Amino acid sequence: MRLVGIGTPRYSAKVHDIPLVSWLAAKQQMQFAAPNDALFCRAFMGADVVHVYMPFRFGRRALSVAKSMGLPVTAGFHLQPENITYSSGPLRYVPGLPTALYHLFDHWLYRDVGHIHAPSRMIATQLRVISNGYSDRFHPNPDMPKGSDVSHESDESFPSAPSNDSNLMHAKTPNLQTRRTFRLNRPFRIVASGRLSREKDYETLIRAVAQSRYVSRIDLTICGTGPLKRYLNRLSGRLLPDSSLVHIGFHSNDEMPNLLRQADLLVHPSIVDIESLSVLEAITSGLVPVLARSSLSAADQFALVGQSLFPAHDATALAARIDWWIEHPAESRRWSSKYAEEARENYSIAACVSRFVAMEREAIRDAAG
Repeated sequence: MRLVGIGTPRYSAKVHDIPLVSWLAAKQQMQFAAPNDALFCRAFMGADVVHVYMPFRFGRRALSVAKSMGLPVTAGFHLQPENITYSSGPLRYVPGLPTALYHLFDHWLYRDVGHIHAPSRMIATQLRVISNGYSDRFHPNPDMPKGSDVSHESDESFPSAPSNDSNLMHAKTPNLQTRRTFRLNRPFRIVASGRLSREKDYETLIRAVAQSRYVSRIDLTICGTGPLKRYLNRLSGRLLPDSSLVHIGFHSNDEMPNLLRQADLLVHPSIVDIESLSVLEAITSGLVPVLARSSLSAADQFALVGQSLFPAHDATALAARIDWWIEHPAESRRWSSKYAEEARENYSIAACVSRFVAMEREAIRDAAG
């Protein structure tokens, strides 16, 4: 396998600086690569297939060069238009803009590609709804077979767990003031991970922790960088009683495994999330998740029980979920092993690589006639 892009060891591309656009993209930890035909030809020589990652100028030119060399091309759909609109101020309120961007991406790249890798069931469904042109070219990642069907666990150990998705979204939230207080011998560690941007909705998480009956005993860590870091620090300082128990900022990849092992609960409040890799990383480590239910997020496919889901934007419902897991440590331990087992069985690297390689081989066969 040969990687072609910014910072790769053998086939490194230069940065393509676009006034204003590059500045906005940098806030999302993203750079644009400058197309280079000589680089592409050198990297593609002797290859069997080329996979394009993004629909921007670099990827489009890679497609053209690969086709001129007679090579089959596949592509991945890894960027939701909502990731762009949510970071664009008033533009996110323009009616129809996300749909227009989906069609623009199709025009730029995907209409000329016969095999498209969809990293989640959610984005595959979204694309089928928006454009029939995408529909018969998807190769989605393996999905957890139980997905967001949380009705398979309905024993008495979950008295308030919803029996189906509809009940989850419309059920009344338990009264936080009438439930018993559970004694905590140490701070309860909650971790969240992702860009500090509007669509990740960490504001809802901070407000939920502030509503928790255990707010003074919750240690909150939000891992990431982004344009809202200062705002989130100000908000937590205003709403949460102990600033020493709040940590918002960057953590390296090397630090994350140990941080996840030390945590008690993952909360993922994101409204827009095409892959939810941070959720997968956490449940693989045996961390029980609480996930926002949003039509634009893939995260809810990982939920195995209703107490792991809450309606997006609903801080009160999220506070109730947090308190429930705090008050049921035995259930947390039980579900920790269930989540880790599901991740290993259905989302192992081997399973995902096998599905991806199968797509590449199919593209090669199609090109051969």
